[in-house]
Amino acid sequence: MKVLLINGSPHERGCTYTALSLVAKVLEEKGIETEIFHIGNGSVGGCTVCGFCSQNDKCSIRDSVNSALDKIKEADGFVFGSPVYYSSPNGSMVGFMDRLFRVGEKDLKHKPAAVVVSTRRAGSTATIEVLNKYPTYNEMPLINGDYWPGVHGNTPEEVTQDLEGVYTMEKLGENMAWILNCIELGKKAGVTPPETEKSIWTNFIR
Repeated sequence: MKVLLINGSPHERGCTYTALSLVAKVLEEKGIETEIFHIGNGSVGGCTVCGFCSQNDKCSIRDSVNSALDKIKEADGFVFGSPVYYSSPNGSMVGFMDRLFRVGEKDLKHKPAAVVVSTRRAGSTATIEVLNKYPTYNEMPLINGDYWPGVHGNTPEEVTQDLEGVYTMEKLGENMAWILNCIELGKKAGVTPPETEKSIWTNFIR
């Protein structure tokens, strides 16, 4: 089993990375392989609705989204991490998530996911709410710790001093490992995910 942790911060080894590393450490201790994927420090644009992905299973915009698409096929669970910018995920992470979930929908569906955020002081719960909408929309079980999944601090060193935040990250890792093991046992017993049916779309125009 493998969990892919997405670092949406422009800083490859900053506070968001530190939070993800705390989760990854627990998962590794539970025998689950992990990989932290950095979306990069360049601008990641949003979806342009060009239709390219419907024919190619790739995005027409050549950046870290396409690199992540290859990795999500091998992953059994995900943790999406972002810093807090103006009480929301940073712009590149929103663009990344919009396009990843549009192109990689079938490879993400029904796999457990968690979100974590890093903030200096406030805005964490609003950011968590935005990020949670992606896996919720795609029928992915949400995993949490025992409190809002965020850490506080302005540097990686300060994050490690946020004892409650550290504990919450560790608890999240334990819960993710538990759910992944439950799913694995279910597969061995013949339990399969629900079949995906064609969505019914309405635009409320009468």
